[in-house]
Amino acid sequence: MSVLGKISSRFRRETQVSRANPTRNGQCTEFETDAWSLSRFVVDKLVPVVDVHPFPLNELMLMAAAVCRIRPALIFEWGTHIGKSARAFHETATHYGIACQIHSVDLPDDTPHVEHPSGERGRLVRGIEQVHLHQGDGVEVSLSIWQRSGRSLPVLFFVDGDHSVDSVYRELSGIVAEVGKPNVLLHDSFYQSSESKYNVGPHQAIERTLQEHPGRFRRLDSGLGLPGMTLLYPA
Repeated sequence: MSVLGKISSRFRRETQVSRANPTRNGQCTEFETDAWSLSRFVVDKLVPVVDVHPFPLNELMLMAAAVCRIRPALIFEWGTHIGKSARAFHETATHYGIACQIHSVDLPDDTPHVEHPSGERGRLVRGIEQVHLHQGDGVEVSLSIWQRSGRSLPVLFFVDGDHSVDSVYRELSGIVAEVGKPNVLLHDSFYQSSESKYNVGPHQAIERTLQEHPGRFRRLDSGLGLPGMTLLYPA
């Protein structure tokens, strides 16, 4: 083999993304995942997959890490839009061999909303067998499906709908009241100042929920800027 061929072969070996479970110690009480192997997967695979305007890399990392650490049997999410988050969850589960069904909920066709996807709903996940698209109220549809499925655990919820305090609190409270040990990712949770003119509802709803359920959850924030993402998981 030529010198160039050897260099090329070595480069392919060293840059190949591992499909081994990146969770170092599943029994650890802290949230722990091998960030290096996961970051390479996120950069090489997820960023191109989720269209030209993906989630920020730090948020994709948390989404992928949550799937790898929790290994949920079911993922529920709403605010589907074109299906970026559902596609990210699907690609992560597929890549790491995690048997997972994803249920993604968006607004009914006749519900007016500034971010209504209309014909674009779920475009990035259409035809994927493990991703199921629904319409209706996100938390109500999701909890109904979860109940009918036999209340499977572990389960992961991704809250990315209306960002008002009341709306996010209602959705989070609904999950916490119904599911004994839920794992919940909440988008747009960065602690922003009033000067940012950005809705600060999600983090206020999170704080209120944690105060009402002391000691029940651990919290992990991406915390690297807008829009931000938070994971609540059982303590």
